[in-house]
Amino acid sequence: MSISHLFPIDKWDFKTHSILTGLPPEEINLLMAHTTVHQYARNDTVFREGTVPSGIFFIRNGKVKKYKTDKFGREQIIYLANTGEIIGYHALLSEERYPDTAAALEESTITFIPKEDFLQAIERSKVLSQRLLKMLSHEYTVFANSVATLAHRSVRERLAMQLVVLREKYKENYQPGMLVEINLSRDDLAGLVGTARENIVRILKEFREEGMIETKGRKIFVTDVHKLLQASNY
Repeated sequence: MSISHLFPIDKWDFKTHSILTGLPPEEINLLMAHTTVHQYARNDTVFREGTVPSGIFFIRNGKVKKYKTDKFGREQIIYLANTGEIIGYHALLSEERYPDTAAALEESTITFIPKEDFLQAIERSKVLSQRLLKMLSHEYTVFANSVATLAHRSVRERLAMQLVVLREKYKENYQPGMLVEINLSRDDLAGLVGTARENIVRILKEFREEGMIETKGRKIFVTDVHKLLQASNY
């Protein structure tokens, strides 16, 4: 079931999956001229906060978390990037070091695009540069929504909201009536919501007892997205 008529999911998700769609072949060839493909196991680091960027990363398959770590070693997950998305380009465009760390959430196949090819492609392609500007503006909206959620909602409301968003991110080969499998550790879910692991475990139990979700190990299945939206107080 699509929830677009109930919840503006596009304002909670990046759109980098569309940035390469329809580019002229010569521009794609320029961008992909010297790429390398890498396999990442779960929790493998893609790039680390504070390091100098040497290129960007295109997620061919899998999911990647972008996060910052506080002085106590706790992760605050900023965003979950999905198959087809591009990460790491903000630092190149701003000529700064990576502002966060990226790590694979699951087994992932990621293409590395060298800095020189990326910048040359932007310089030559008006379409690509315009798409990047539009995308950066959209991402500001996504981050603004995330900050507002953390600041003004209870942990229960934040978790309900994130489960609604994650349900959309984890849709694969979806057919009406299917239960979407959200395969995310409780620690990562805590980092995404901005709370302690024990709070996540307690509230998931509440959601399960209220008929909103089912669980099987670390896997979460949303059984009533309408109730979750109500719980999020959206």
